[in-house]
Amino acid sequence: MFRSRVELKTPEQLRHMDAAGSILCEALDATVAAAAPGVTTGELNDVFSEFIARRGAKPNFLNYHGFPACICTSVNEEVVHGIPGGRVLEQGDVLKIDGGCIIAGWHSDSARTVILGSSADGTADPADERLSEITKGALWAGIAAFAEAKHIGEVGEAIEEHITSQKGPALGILEDYVGHGIGSAMHMAPDVFNYSTGMKGTKIKPGMAVAIEPMLVRGGIDTKVLDDDWTVVTTDGSRSSQWEHSVCRHEDGVWVLTAPDGGAVELAAHGITPAPPA
Repeated sequence: MFRSRVELKTPEQLRHMDAAGSILCEALDATVAAAAPGVTTGELNDVFSEFIARRGAKPNFLNYHGFPACICTSVNEEVVHGIPGGRVLEQGDVLKIDGGCIIAGWHSDSARTVILGSSADGTADPADERLSEITKGALWAGIAAFAEAKHIGEVGEAIEEHITSQKGPALGILEDYVGHGIGSAMHMAPDVFNYSTGMKGTKIKPGMAVAIEPMLVRGGIDTKVLDDDWTVVTTDGSRSSQWEHSVCRHEDGVWVLTAPDGGAVELAAHGITPAPPA
């Protein structure tokens, strides 16, 4: 049986990934700030691409297997891989922004969900806000597991446990799209499942970097790809959420490469203190 080799990075290589992750974090901050009713998804792509260009980074989504933009913008029932363009955002939309960039040949990848409005003022559905909060919580549960796990399968177990332990209506965990290794390429071994597979999976070692990205839906988990050959939507039209961070393990611990503080604030709730690569 063929098995892809997991790339283990040196501390210097992880520092390059950290630099790429820092730029990506700031680029997503700028893009999220620009997201508002009346703005097109194409304009958000411009904000992102101009930001990383000013910082000397290259986009890793553009032309990846022919993808025509620097970010994915997926709205409402669109789960992932939405192509930015002329779509005008509306109040109450659930927008997923997924982007990445490259520094010195090393990749970063991160995604956020943005609710355009607030249930507090009647401009957003509280069920959408709950969906996003649980997805974000699942991401950090997965990162916390990665910080101390022996095998990559423990990440999916932690994500699923977080989701299924929530009170209220059940949410679906997409099974067709999962997280992945990242480093000298955007997608590489190992796969990082968002649910328990019953398998231990790859052994976690210092120098490993992965992108953890749970994707949840309010309805069924069946999806299809639109005629543009990229945009993935739920077949029942239910809304979705995606959150993602690139994270590494090294000799001194764990570090979230695409978080401004390495994940310190969010991981504190899990009793974990991250440390940057030496």
